Amino acid sequence: MAKIALVDDDRNILTSVSMTLEAEGYDVSTYNDGLQALNAFNETMPDMAVLDIKMPRMDGMDLLGRLRQKTDMPVIFLTSKDDEIDEVLGLRMGADDYVRKPFSQRLLVERIRAILRRQEARLSDAGSPIAEEANESLIERGELTMDPMRHAVTWKGQAVSLTVTEFLLLQALATRPGFVKSRDQLMDVAYDDQVYVDDRTIDSHIKRLRKKMRSVDDDFSAIETLYGIGYRYNEQ
Repeated sequence: MAKIALVDDDRNILTSVSMTLEAEGYDVSTYNDGLQALNAFNETMPDMAVLDIKMPRMDGMDLLGRLRQKTDMPVIFLTSKDDEIDEVLGLRMGADDYVRKPFSQRLLVERIRAILRRQEARLSDAGSPIAEEANESLIERGELTMDPMRHAVTWKGQAVSLTVTEFLLLQALATRPGFVKSRDQLMDVAYDDQVYVDDRTIDSHIKRLRKKMRSVDDDFSAIETLYGIGYRYNEQ
């Protein structure tokens, strides 16, 4: 049973969404603000967090920043209808997805299910007996090495910590260097068919991915943008 933390200062949302998620079989913990959630996470980390952005004491952005210092746990943001800047900033900071308020609870459940399914598949692969003998599954492209079985990435020998979504996007690009991947193709890689995201979501994930790679190499430029077309990976 996956453990989901729901963090929002709106008690109606906490009550209704937690009931929906529990009916789907999830173990749900609710928190009224980011500081309360952070204190609880320091004791026990959930499998996923769903965070409102605007909260008292500690908002969702600050909480995400704290979390990304120590975990790649999947995070979904809840944003207001007109908070486009917050959505983009949240994705650049490392959120896996966002859902706009007012939202369909069924949509939120599908987003949660899709991300947890990818996470579960990754962990299952990493723990399988086959993974111990899967060196041939390594992706090596110039200075880049990716181990899909262990969800591990190194650049010039230095480890780079990626979220599930970031890893899937980099893997899709690096698997066929020189070939262009459109945003629609990258959406298909990172999200289930029933989950719609727009171009801005993919662009924000790519920007975050580049930032992480440049944290270990200021000259990283292997991911090229082809404006109006998509992205491609060029070996360095």
